Amino acid sequence: MQLPHELLRSLQGVTGFDQEAFIAAHQSSKPVTSIRTNPAKIVDEQMADHFQEKWSHPVAWTQHGHYLSQRPSFTFDPLFHAGCYYVQEASSMFLEQALRQSLDLSAPLKVLDLCAAPGGKSTHLQSLISDKSLLVSNDVIRPRANILKENMIKWGGNNVVVTNNDPRDFKALPGYFDVIVVDAPCSGSGLFRKDEAAINEWSDDNVALCSQRQQRILADVLPALKRDGILIYATCSFSKAEDEAMMDWLADAFALSNIRLATDDRWGITETSTSAGNFGYRFWPYLVEGEGFFLSAFRKVQEAPAKKSKRGTAKLVTKVFASAIADFVAVEDVELIQANDKLYAWPSCLLPDFDVVLQHLRVIYSGILLGEMAHKKFIPDHALAMSNAFSNHVKKVELTLQQSITYLQKNPLSITVSDKGWQLACYKKMPLGWINVLPNRINNYYPKELRILKQNFNV
Repeated sequence: MQLPHELLRSLQGVTGFDQEAFIAAHQSSKPVTSIRTNPAKIVDEQMADHFQEKWSHPVAWTQHGHYLSQRPSFTFDPLFHAGCYYVQEASSMFLEQALRQSLDLSAPLKVLDLCAAPGGKSTHLQSLISDKSLLVSNDVIRPRANILKENMIKWGGNNVVVTNNDPRDFKALPGYFDVIVVDAPCSGSGLFRKDEAAINEWSDDNVALCSQRQQRILADVLPALKRDGILIYATCSFSKAEDEAMMDWLADAFALSNIRLATDDRWGITETSTSAGNFGYRFWPYLVEGEGFFLSAFRKVQEAPAKKSKRGTAKLVTKVFASAIADFVAVEDVELIQANDKLYAWPSCLLPDFDVVLQHLRVIYSGILLGEMAHKKFIPDHALAMSNAFSNHVKKVELTLQQSITYLQKNPLSITVSDKGWQLACYKKMPLGWINVLPNRINNYYPKELRILKQNFNV
């Protein structure tokens, strides 16, 4: 790997930079694989048993992060498709420390993940906040927003709204959010080991362009942060123009107070500071088990006017629809929302907040899509299978590994099932999706767009 000379030159004098170690780390072929488990679905002990000898040691700065000694085929792991864990870069899990050290996560919060696709930080946020908190996961690019939606559905939480908006659109919600996370688009030098093609796209000019774009994104979204609210700014760049310079710009141009975080020397994270007294945290790949990453946290000290919302526009379901889903859905603490023939479940305590977001943003998904009515019959959606909202009355069918792969490839299942009707196909008791058992066949309802395309699986 030939690193750009301009990058090496620009890093001279940056706190913690060791050029020889930096080059050696990028020439090393040793892969680093880390995952973060979904505490709403599975406990870490079950994951350790699942990965067996591949299960290595924990990521020190997060509760549910873990390293794997070998990278398995996630494509052919049913628990991956069941949303039991997310494959995430260990360095970026430091987001958890920024949140735990700056606010009370047990309180009801309104959280915005502005540049959220593909969903690593949003799934992490959803696991950290309380059930009474709202998470808005956004991406401005529609195809990326669709991937984000798929990953949030797989994670299974019902307190999430996925949006497809430009940062400027959030000015319609002044002083609304308690937390805004901006994992900003950047020049990507921290990911060279994972994506060598990014080296060819790196240049000083691109760093400057990214810095300007980051300023525009932050300036557009900051009005939506309430007083005493927390801004988390992060990049996967090593460049000072996108990191330290951005810290000072934020503190100087806006009423933001930088938050100094506590770290453990054993973690290998480098604390960097500027002459203006702002602190950030950089991850050098030769000091931590992970890729390049930078994070800084701020508190807003300026008053922001709150948005007065209009009357609610969401339509509650009719009694006919409600009775049709009685055997499928656990309806405690949720409001059933009807959008044409589709039925959603929103948390009762978040109904006003969901409604406000729906009024002002381009929402592509909200709560849990339970299913739809077709010819007066209820057809359960895949999102219901991925959530914890299905009723205890729903029957389940346990599949072997080979049968699970067949199901995830959306191929016909050759199994014997005594009960008829809609049932959940499961692997190790974890739902993968729906089947409908008819008298003469079993219909596989795994979503076509999610199916495994590879066919070369052998047990």
